[in-house]
Amino acid sequence: MTARFGEAKLGVELYWLPLGAGGHSVRLNGRVFEAIAARVGRRDRCDLYHSALIVRAPMAAYIIEQGPAWQDLPADRGVVAEGAVGARAAGRFKLFRYEIRCWRDGILPDIGEAVDSPQRLAEDAAAAERVLRVIQTVPAPVWGRDELQTGEMWNSNSVISWLIVRSGLDVDAVRLPTHGRAPGWHAGVVLAHRA
Repeated sequence: MTARFGEAKLGVELYWLPLGAGGHSVRLNGRVFEAIAARVGRRDRCDLYHSALIVRAPMAAYIIEQGPAWQDLPADRGVVAEGAVGARAAGRFKLFRYEIRCWRDGILPDIGEAVDSPQRLAEDAAAAERVLRVIQTVPAPVWGRDELQTGEMWNSNSVISWLIVRSGLDVDAVRLPTHGRAPGWHAGVVLAHRA
């Protein structure tokens, strides 16, 4: 399911999408990754989530999300940054690049599968406008690596948590779904606090 946005309250909303929603390959790889991580960490397995924001400003709604650069999407999808996947050298090929989007009146694929969402992080135009300003400076290190030495790999959750902190929103108020985990979340928080 895909969502488009019209009239709604101003502010910022967080969505938790199950990792691999709408696809089988990413979901399977995520389960394998989590099984290994749980075994190494001597803990129970968790459900993995990918985060995204909907920012409702006075003139439009924006979808903020990280996704593959090779997806078949319109050219006006608001790409603000691109980065390599796995290794910097691999980023020469579109298949190994990700993009960070701030898509005006865009779409959020698979919103119908969102869990414990939306979480309202702000309910005013000023907060929405801060997020839209800060997203223009988002870092784009190598996805799946910890090249910035935050203690965790960089991924889509890192982008969202970095943006929440740098925009002055309360990252401690964010709640994960029950039995959920968002790999990369901590990396964004650590990097945002360094700035």
